[in-house]
Amino acid sequence: MGRRRGTTVTLVGLALAVTTVCAGGGAAAAPATGATSALAAAAAVPDGHAHPRPPRPRPHPPKPPKPPKPPAYRATVSPITPRLAERMAASWRPGCPVPLEDLRYVRVSHHDMRGKVVQGELVVHADVADGIVEVFRDLFDARFPIASMRLVDDFGADDDASMAADNTSAFNCRAVTGGTGWSEHSYGRAIDINPIENPYVRDSLVLPPAGVAFVDRPDAPGVIHDGDVVVTAFAEQGWYWGGYWTRPIDYQHFSTTNR
Repeated sequence: MGRRRGTTVTLVGLALAVTTVCAGGGAAAAPATGATSALAAAAAVPDGHAHPRPPRPRPHPPKPPKPPKPPAYRATVSPITPRLAERMAASWRPGCPVPLEDLRYVRVSHHDMRGKVVQGELVVHADVADGIVEVFRDLFDARFPIASMRLVDDFGADDDASMAADNTSAFNCRAVTGGTGWSEHSYGRAIDINPIENPYVRDSLVLPPAGVAFVDRPDAPGVIHDGDVVVTAFAEQGWYWGGYWTRPIDYQHFSTTNR
């Protein structure tokens, strides 16, 4: 009986010692059970629910740049200034049928043969200047190409040289082709459009010579055809087309008098 009692006391003492150590925190705590770990994790979140980290927003691709607006049609009409009169010394001289005061310098936008928008220039009679602005507005809107539009003075007022350069021109105080009387160009009431693509044809004579390739009127850029936008635009302003003539046929030529 004495030995059993001593054993019992010893075991009770050990149990008390273990309990004391755990309660005092002097030794490492026992591993938490599964339930204890879950409660601890929940306690770390204020509302009691664990939330995953939100995904990072993906950057939006940059918006493609807006295409540039196409160039707008621009036109100006102005009197012949002294400086311009000096430039026109080859195309106008005293004795011409129209004084400089009755002429106007016109600048208009047009598409060239490569589709680029450029500014062209003409000298026409004051009476038709505003109408010409509207003609070339229609041609601009239709993207009808014009190879060149410079004053004939840039070619020494030489009509052959201007035509060879495929230059569209208007005023030039000169005689009618093949004659001695004043051309309608001398009055500022005639315009020649793309002379190479629209040549002057009289029997076997073709002017300019490079226009031979266009006598059969191919459907090519810059070629004028019956009833097209060029003929229509000029007709709406009271101009006539030399392409309707029979002899000669002047495909490049438009005038207010049908001459």
